[in-house]
Amino acid sequence: MMSKEREISGSQLLIELLESKGVDICFGYPGGAILPFYDELYKSKIKHILVRHEQGAVHMAEGYARATGKIGVCIATSGPGATNLVTGLTDAKLDSIPVMAITGQVSTSAIGTDAFQEADIFGITIPITKYNALVKSSDELARTFEEAYKISMGGRPGPVLIDFPKDVQVQKTKKLKAEKLKIAVHHYEKPEVKGDLQAFANAINNAKKPLLYVGGGAINSKAAREIFQLAEKANIPVTTTLMGIGAFPGTHKLSLGMLGMHGTAYANKAVIECDYILNLGARFDDRVAKIGEFAQSAVRAHIDIDSSEFNKRVGVDYLLHGDLKDVLQKLIPLVMPNEHKEWNEHLNRIKKDHPLDFDGSGKNIKPQEFIDRLYKRTKGEAIISTDVGQHQMWAAQYYLFDQPNNWLTSGGLGTMGYGLPAAIGAKFGRPDKTVICISGDGSIQMNIQELATIRMYNLGVKVIVFNNNFLGMVRQWQELFYEERFSHSEWNYNPDFVKLANAYEIPAMKVTQKDEIDMALDFFLKDDKASFLEVLVPAEEKVFPMIPAGLSQKDMIEFKDLAGLKVK
Repeated sequence: MMSKEREISGSQLLIELLESKGVDICFGYPGGAILPFYDELYKSKIKHILVRHEQGAVHMAEGYARATGKIGVCIATSGPGATNLVTGLTDAKLDSIPVMAITGQVSTSAIGTDAFQEADIFGITIPITKYNALVKSSDELARTFEEAYKISMGGRPGPVLIDFPKDVQVQKTKKLKAEKLKIAVHHYEKPEVKGDLQAFANAINNAKKPLLYVGGGAINSKAAREIFQLAEKANIPVTTTLMGIGAFPGTHKLSLGMLGMHGTAYANKAVIECDYILNLGARFDDRVAKIGEFAQSAVRAHIDIDSSEFNKRVGVDYLLHGDLKDVLQKLIPLVMPNEHKEWNEHLNRIKKDHPLDFDGSGKNIKPQEFIDRLYKRTKGEAIISTDVGQHQMWAAQYYLFDQPNNWLTSGGLGTMGYGLPAAIGAKFGRPDKTVICISGDGSIQMNIQELATIRMYNLGVKVIVFNNNFLGMVRQWQELFYEERFSHSEWNYNPDFVKLANAYEIPAMKVTQKDEIDMALDFFLKDDKASFLEVLVPAEEKVFPMIPAGLSQKDMIEFKDLAGLKVK
């Protein structure tokens, strides 16, 4: 006797599809239009993390994805719930983070009628997702999900969105597997390596002053091992973008740290002086490369999985298209060993003559010193998330990473409010690691309500807030470029952060003087539970080096250029 064909609801099917991909955790906030799905989620094995704001959910999904390499899943209801995901989806798009958003929608019969909590999230998110779909029938769901998952994780990763009307959530279907996808395979399968590998290798072999310029794509492709092999085989110095931090050991003798607007002086000088520069999974963004003035004296080469990035902002002489890990595995055997002794000795002299620097005198706590002490106490092994601003740049400069996936920050979009929820997502993904959010008094207040999520789930997420009672980076620009007109950048009514953390039953401490740093770190790191530090720092403290917006490496300002003038 033939068995009866199984028939289940759209909500049941979506749960099964998520579980089939190994999804065991999601971040979300329920509401009317997504309740049928939440009812099935209640019965499932997938752990749901209840956030306090939908923006928190999408940033948690980002942090989870960045820390684990898996897809991050977030859920919201229709209308304002869905639109609250927009910032995080844009953030994930610009930083190539695999996130799947599932949003409730009004019933299909009500779409277009301005129904209660109706918003065209499909139309809104077309420019900020790799793929999105409005599911109009439960029979479409298996195919739509498979397309969304493959596109989010395949090729250059990124966010996707499935808009799930309420009636489709309860509608029965027998189509439980995707039979045929409507998208071409090149949208999600890794491309074959294309380009002249030997010519590419010859250019490296002929270089006297080569430089590797490593971006976030190196982490997405899991190519850290291959980059290490290439750098060591030919003794090529390495600089990374903000998103590429951790793709090459920060403590390695060939590491020049970060390049760009607030990169190290020696990395930026290497860009000016090199005769060959190889871009590994970066996009020549405007915080690194000025059009027409980037590495002008160098032969420029680029390896990327996304061919649309080739020659988009900076023209290059050599191209290889493909997954970075695959390309490097083919390229490395063709690269000849080389000491590049003169070049590396020259860069070591520049490192000595142009170090990261700040004025450490006086009793006030300098954030650079604090982060350096934090790095030493944690032995560089913590997962660090940041918000956006001065604290972000200081963390990138002074906390060194020897492994990928331990540095979480908002690069392309520069999203204040990213750091705390991203740290929460990372802690759920890698609970064995110390996870620290470094923030500022402006950024932390964007999503500070997620302290409740930390408390609710007893998470050992640790938070540092550098408080200068200003929007610090805005103030820095206003002092340097706007004749000290501090237009609306001062915070006159910050809360008592210690009392606020204590209100969430999170142990907290405030420190104001340099001689309190050791005591503060003892308190902060004494166990694996949540803790909160408010660190008062001078409003006048600035991030150096600095390349003013729109200028190039040759226009870099170092700390010593302003010492004794405006820097206090």
